[in-house]
Amino acid sequence: MGEVAAALDDGFQSGGWPSALRKAIEASLAQRKAKSGYVSPHNIATLYAEIGAKDDAFRWLDTAYRERDTGILALRTDFSVDGLRSDIRYAELLRKIGLPQ
Repeated sequence: MGEVAAALDDGFQSGGWPSALRKAIEASLAQRKAKSGYVSPHNIATLYAEIGAKDDAFRWLDTAYRERDTGILALRTDFSVDGLRSDIRYAELLRKIGLPQ
């Protein structure tokens, strides 16, 4: 099992879904910092979006855009970012990527 998946499982067992997401964020950031494998900035952004941390989510979406993370191309249909759609930064990001609004 990967580090992030293990963190999700551990977090869920100890505190439910919100805890699982926080543990997955911690594991993703640690793995990215250690450069012990590719960690998608888009995936980190979606984790932050799911816990309602909009500023962090948009920061990582911007990183995904700069790093040309292909996951960002599914932004319009990705349900995990539903909480970001009403934010003006979402429309700006779609425009910057070149996706229809």
